[in-house]
Amino acid sequence: MALFKRILFSLRMMRRYRHALANIVQNSPRNRQLCQIPPITFKEQGVAVIVLDFDGVLAAHGEPYPAPELRPWLRDCIALFGPEQVFVLSNKPLSIRIEDFNRHYPGVRYIAEVKKKPYPDGLQKIMAITGQPAQALMLVDDRLLTGGLAACIANVPMTYITRPYVRLSKRPVQELFFMTLRFLERLPFSV
Repeated sequence: MALFKRILFSLRMMRRYRHALANIVQNSPRNRQLCQIPPITFKEQGVAVIVLDFDGVLAAHGEPYPAPELRPWLRDCIALFGPEQVFVLSNKPLSIRIEDFNRHYPGVRYIAEVKKKPYPDGLQKIMAITGQPAQALMLVDDRLLTGGLAACIANVPMTYITRPYVRLSKRPVQELFFMTLRFLERLPFSV
């Protein structure tokens, strides 16, 4: 029932925020991964708080740990912003992921126990924790109808990852499902 409600909410919000979602798609470089964006780029844009999705952004779907090539990026980001200004907001807050972040990136908070994206609850919780306004946050996500909608609803800027991490060899059915979802959710907003 919760999934059905979330799908209906997504469809209503997609219609309401279609222009904002179209702007995200049209203004995002193709084939962009997180490791291609130096953390200083966010700082130069006036961002004070980084909010990272996990699946697709930090690692392929279902992976327990961030991709090895992203570990230096995460350390640089934490050094630049401070660990208290870096958050992970995932619809799958697995305990193994939270434990890994607690062990390797102390101070970085993994937001759990909130409604899943596209509900804006996670972003609103981060604003409450940090005391920062919406425009001081940057959500980095690979999905329009989850993270993109949450960002639009909460009025938080978004960096759209157009080349997410994928491991077809390990989880072909799951990865093909999410690849199809990403393709379909971009279609109404592509020019």
